[in-house]
Amino acid sequence: MYTLYIGNKNYSSWSLRPWILMKELGIPFQERLVPFNMPGFEAFDSFSPSAKVPCLHDAGEKVWDSLAIAEYLHERHPGVWPADPKARAYARSAAAEMHSGFGSLRDLCSMNCGIRVQMKPATEGLRKDLDRLDVLWSEGLQRFGGPFLGGAKFTAVDAFFCPVAFRVQTYGLDLPTPAAQYVQRLLQLPAMKRWYDAGLAEPYRDEPHEEEIARSARITQDLRVSAKATA
Repeated sequence: MYTLYIGNKNYSSWSLRPWILMKELGIPFQERLVPFNMPGFEAFDSFSPSAKVPCLHDAGEKVWDSLAIAEYLHERHPGVWPADPKARAYARSAAAEMHSGFGSLRDLCSMNCGIRVQMKPATEGLRKDLDRLDVLWSEGLQRFGGPFLGGAKFTAVDAFFCPVAFRVQTYGLDLPTPAAQYVQRLLQLPAMKRWYDAGLAEPYRDEPHEEEIARSARITQDLRVSAKATA
């Protein structure tokens, strides 16, 4: 059975991608959650060549990086990418764009599932990223019929945008109706609800992640359990 190493569910957008993909596709795996910067847990470089999460272990093989994990699973399981060639080409392109782009969205709206915030005025870069999300999602939904980006079934391209859904919820980001409805569709997935509930129940706090929030927003509500002290 696969073992998937992940970071905190409250923070780790990269970990969410393969986790939600495997859950939604029914691919069995053992989860190993290793919190960021918490004493008493194994070091990331002990299980991941890049010293980052996620990292998938499979019978001695280690596959790191969420996009590489998606492709590794595609070679072994049906349904990771859309079956239709045109939808698959779009899905791979959109996932790769999310993987390498949207810098303002990442910098100003780091994933933190358990809080709600009041943001400072949106920068031009963030507005451009949100406009691009609307265009990108609208293309997939219109071309391939929805309700997911590559068609009727949840695939890797949707998994790559699941962290964006949590960002929209946390930061109250304004999106046009079709994009906002797609966000709600992702948030209502049973596995997304399980990830969210687990994130709220985590007592771990990672100061670098918390400081990212403070630079761009003011916390108005903290839904998480009480914190444990970090190192």
